[in-house]
Amino acid sequence: MEHVFKRKLYDRLLDWKRERNGKTAILVEGARRVGKSTLVEQFAKNEYESYILIDFNEASEAVKSLFNDLMNKDFLFLQLQTLYNVVLKERKSVIVFDEVQNCPLARQAIKYLVKDGRYDYIETGSLISIKRNTKDITLPSEEERVTLHPMDYEEFRWALGDNASVPLLRTFYEKRLPLDKAHRDKMRDFRLYMLVGGMPQAVSAYLETNNFSMVDMVKRSIIQLYMDDFQKLDPTGRLNTLFKDIPSQLSQTSNRFKPYAILGDVNADKLTELLRNLEESKTVLLSYHSNDPNVGMSLTKDLSRFKVFCADTGLFITLAFWDKDVTDNVVYQKMLNDKLSTNMGYIYENAIAQMLAAAGNQLFYYTWAKDATHSYELDFLLSRGSKLHPIEVKSSGYKTHASLDAFCQKFSHIIGNRYLIYTKDLQKDKETLLLPVYLTPFL
Repeated sequence: MEHVFKRKLYDRLLDWKRERNGKTAILVEGARRVGKSTLVEQFAKNEYESYILIDFNEASEAVKSLFNDLMNKDFLFLQLQTLYNVVLKERKSVIVFDEVQNCPLARQAIKYLVKDGRYDYIETGSLISIKRNTKDITLPSEEERVTLHPMDYEEFRWALGDNASVPLLRTFYEKRLPLDKAHRDKMRDFRLYMLVGGMPQAVSAYLETNNFSMVDMVKRSIIQLYMDDFQKLDPTGRLNTLFKDIPSQLSQTSNRFKPYAILGDVNADKLTELLRNLEESKTVLLSYHSNDPNVGMSLTKDLSRFKVFCADTGLFITLAFWDKDVTDNVVYQKMLNDKLSTNMGYIYENAIAQMLAAAGNQLFYYTWAKDATHSYELDFLLSRGSKLHPIEVKSSGYKTHASLDAFCQKFSHIIGNRYLIYTKDLQKDKETLLLPVYLTPFL
């Protein structure tokens, strides 16, 4: 049975439909299997009198060739209605271009179709900006772009039939109250989210089977799909190698991703292209080193120093155990009950990166020398108005925050709130707010 999950991006599509009224198309991009097609088809079904969905993964050459010549739009629309057996109604119907990267001419046609004004247009795509998918076309300026991320923590709770937890957590956060006896349960709920992740197929498998090994098999099939895509983009296998090495790179104490350590000798231009392809696949999140922490961090980010996270923490955990055929239920149960001896720090860091990105934040971090052999490192920096909100992450209940204190001293003139995110209950330590990891979405 296919579950249709409630997604927050639905409301963004509603805003677009109401405010733009056909003046632009909207492109929903995101990693493969993140739920783009399901969301968009559900929206088309609910919000329009009729719709045509053209899936360019399987559309015939006859359909694709319709976009070679747009001189006669009446002919185009008549052909589409006949081929898909749907009657389109002016200003009451939508045409969906699903996986539009597989028909670049259809994407180029958006400019003229929007100008024609009869129908609304929604596109979905993955690897949408990869060079080979855009090289011979003019990209339409009439296209708004939004990203569908894996399900965030609240969407995950909705999928489990729980609409109350996250609004209640927000109240605790806003009132700065500890959860006390509820904290242990909330941590367990959150670890469940980390283990299953936010890919709709994995969540469905969990709901249907309640069996982590089955969930893991679904996640492996998604990762394999990504690796097949990477292999097509880069037959040398280097893109695959970079992706597979994300967990081991994060588990080291190094303050940056070291591509040369993985790939050996590769020229700088090629490395830049590989990293761009990885980022454009939306399967990863890059956090860049800010060379001059200030409000406009994008202006001073260091493109040669970065960390790479998986866009979905559930996939990250499966990737971390990739050397086993299937990650055992026992491993999952131990992680769920917080009994696994492996250092969980890097898994929490990945989860926090995912939550911050889902909330619309760009990711930045900062390191500087403490003495001749040691460095301070601040895990995340958020920019709010004219202030910076620094974040240090601890995977345990360990409350010391030397890096955070040193950073706040060094940049005292621009510090707003300061946070330590860890696994214990909410408390204050002088200026620092110590937050349990499940409150991260409210920062």
